[in-house]
Amino acid sequence: MASELVTVFLCGDTMPGRGVDQILPHPGDPELREPDITDARDYVHLAERVNGPIPYPVGFGWPWGDALAVADDMAPDVRVINLECTVTQSADFAPEKPVHYRMNQANLPCVAAIRPDACVLANNHTLDFGRTGLADTLRALTGAGLAAVGAGLDTAKAHQPVAVPVPGRGRVLVFSRGMASSGIPAHWAADRNQHGVAYLAGPADTASDELTTRVREAKRPGDIAVVSVHWGSNWGYAAGLDEVRFARRLIDGGVDLIHGHSSHHPRPIEIYRGKLILYGCGDCIDDYEGIGGYEQYRDDLRLLYFASLRPDSGKLAALRMVPMQARQMRLHQARPSERDWLATILDQISRTHGARIGLEPDGTLTVSWSRHSQ
Repeated sequence: MASELVTVFLCGDTMPGRGVDQILPHPGDPELREPDITDARDYVHLAERVNGPIPYPVGFGWPWGDALAVADDMAPDVRVINLECTVTQSADFAPEKPVHYRMNQANLPCVAAIRPDACVLANNHTLDFGRTGLADTLRALTGAGLAAVGAGLDTAKAHQPVAVPVPGRGRVLVFSRGMASSGIPAHWAADRNQHGVAYLAGPADTASDELTTRVREAKRPGDIAVVSVHWGSNWGYAAGLDEVRFARRLIDGGVDLIHGHSSHHPRPIEIYRGKLILYGCGDCIDDYEGIGGYEQYRDDLRLLYFASLRPDSGKLAALRMVPMQARQMRLHQARPSERDWLATILDQISRTHGARIGLEPDGTLTVSWSRHSQ
């Protein structure tokens, strides 16, 4: 029965800093130190040039747009986002980074609007404003009642999962790791005496073994274990052989779902031994409208993922994906032609991993897989 399943909402990169922060009720300091842009308000102007005026200041729920109603209608048990932004007023720009994301703490209700149970922080923007910025972010999230995972004041806290209880159906354990391949500097790693992110140099067997050991130690009967991993480049559909091996070793070791992100567009879907691997969920919230290049990937199109799992086995029962399109820094329900495009490209890139993507009459995308994937 559907009521016996556990449904997890997942999305890709949630980036409410920079231009998005500027349209919210309490814009922070717009200073940037990018090669071509030094004022975050320029990203607002780029978006308006493409899709028309944004009536800012907008409400906190504006960037999520239609996604708020979609999430409520789908009624997931657990909600997980990759929060790729510091929550700080620090001006300590990380010198090795060409792009920095920050938002004013007073705009944090924008993040809270989607009601996340876990905010993943093991990514390549969490320390854009140094360890002061990370400390500010952790305090702000705690103060807002939002759970952070993947970064902390020391190694133990950075590696600790978030445990979300699901009444009558165990817990969902969310682990978070970030890899060097996504642009995370090695010195951002948390250690025994210093706060930072839960860092992995690469998808090595030793890394997967260490992580699955932690999963088995934390997991109780009826629990579902999710590993959220920030990895890979911004562009390109292919999942590398090392990524595939890493993800499968995690599944073999007791993980039930892999939540991959970093790419600006969706990457392949795989069902391995009956369990879901999302190699890349694409962007969700950002200020990229009007930025040229890579148009073939249609990064304005977004997906909201709703994975329903069997708590006794962690196996996937159903995956529903709702296509969205970003306009005026707001998510709108995608048009029929955009849904068709997403379904076609996702099917093409996932079929080599044994998954097929279909478009349902209600506009959602679903996944089917062969018996050998069970």
